[in-house]
Amino acid sequence: MTAFRPCIDLHQGQVKQIVGGSLNDSGAETNFVSSHNAAYYARLYQQQGLTGGHVIALGPNNQQQVLEALAAYPNGMQFGGGVNLENASSYLEAGASQIIVTSYLFENGDFSWSRLEKIKAEVGADKLVLDLSCRKTQNGWMIATDRWQTITNMQVNQRTIAELESHCAEFLIHAADVEGLQAGIDSDLVSLLGNCCTLPTTYAGGARSLADLDLVKSLSNGKVDLTIGSALDIFGGSGVTLEDCVRWNQQP
Repeated sequence: MTAFRPCIDLHQGQVKQIVGGSLNDSGAETNFVSSHNAAYYARLYQQQGLTGGHVIALGPNNQQQVLEALAAYPNGMQFGGGVNLENASSYLEAGASQIIVTSYLFENGDFSWSRLEKIKAEVGADKLVLDLSCRKTQNGWMIATDRWQTITNMQVNQRTIAELESHCAEFLIHAADVEGLQAGIDSDLVSLLGNCCTLPTTYAGGARSLADLDLVKSLSNGKVDLTIGSALDIFGGSGVTLEDCVRWNQQP
């Protein structure tokens, strides 16, 4: 059944909430910069009994914050951001419950099945979350890599999801075009995921209130979870409180 899942987004060594579509090599449009470190949020989520959340490193200079967060909530959060064959196991050893992979799986915009097989053999499908974060084009939702800067030629659709499901434990999908805007979720994308996904799936992007949890539950028939970022009070937002989300998760 649909649940709220927490997140920690790191950019240049700080916990931030950014506008996803603005992220590039020179910076990003920022909604919020926290005075707390990543470990603070990890401990907060642990205290609230929140599971299945993720720590995402957006670009360089985040390693220390990542390791401190994973140590603060051992086996409590997934990690993604620059994960590849060489370092995947080290993040699991550092305390990640699972590793999230996107960019490593693409070479020059083409999906690499051999790379998927290699990293799956290294960590196990049960420890692998595939990030299908995407941007909408005239050809549909296309997976975007490299901090959502590079649009690949792989579409998020029923065929892609069906082909990938036997290789991982979960999917994570940021709708990069609405990420951080608090202008509402991409309802069509959530509906697609609800129709196609049989694995646990988390959607992020545009959520602005507690009502969006109800909407995602309805659109996906309870099959898709929701991450709320910029609208959340702990990230400077006024749309919804963490306490409300925890209470929503606890309802029958």
